[in-house]
Amino acid sequence: MRRRVLLALAGAALAAGCGSLPKPPARQTLYDFGPAPAPGAPAPGADRRSPLSLPEVEADGRLETPALLYRLGYEDAFQLHPYAFARWSAPPTQLVRQRLREVLGHDRAVLDSAAAAAMVRRGADRPPVLRVEVEEFSQVFDSPTASRGVVRLRCTLLQATGSAERAVAQRVFEAERPAPSADAPGGVRGITAAMDAVALDIARWLQQP
Repeated sequence: MRRRVLLALAGAALAAGCGSLPKPPARQTLYDFGPAPAPGAPAPGADRRSPLSLPEVEADGRLETPALLYRLGYEDAFQLHPYAFARWSAPPTQLVRQRLREVLGHDRAVLDSAAAAAMVRRGADRPPVLRVEVEEFSQVFDSPTASRGVVRLRCTLLQATGSAERAVAQRVFEAERPAPSADAPGGVRGITAAMDAVALDIARWLQQP
């Protein structure tokens, strides 16, 4: 009898502990950002904007893998957790670069490093380079039932000076958007909305004279 009581108490404790974690998907699921946001009205002179070189986006550690990550901010905001059955279709660095190409490409040609080098070999000027580093890309739970997507990118704009590159400007862009549900699908939507907001902010930044 005592053994059955102890087992029941252990099961109840385990259930209570699991209640603080977001509900995982029932099966392995891959996510991406979906369709790009619709372009806004073109800025004056948009048809004359020079090309931009966008090399591979950089990140450290776990952001170089396709894991869909979340933080339990109400318990330990310094620890990243991966969803067991939900993943991005590619590492966040690749998804971020693709979204930036889609958004920035509304009013200019966005080139990879090889295309920029080929343009120079044909006698054109070296285009400015936008280097991007992903610093935060996760779903943050403020409580077991409320979370938000958080994206933070560090952008450095460089201009060619002879054979070297000179830093022209650097800025950190960050956005957070509420997740519609406290699970992986909600996290994906919150992170995607935050990424789209950051991409549009970067586009406006690059349009400044």
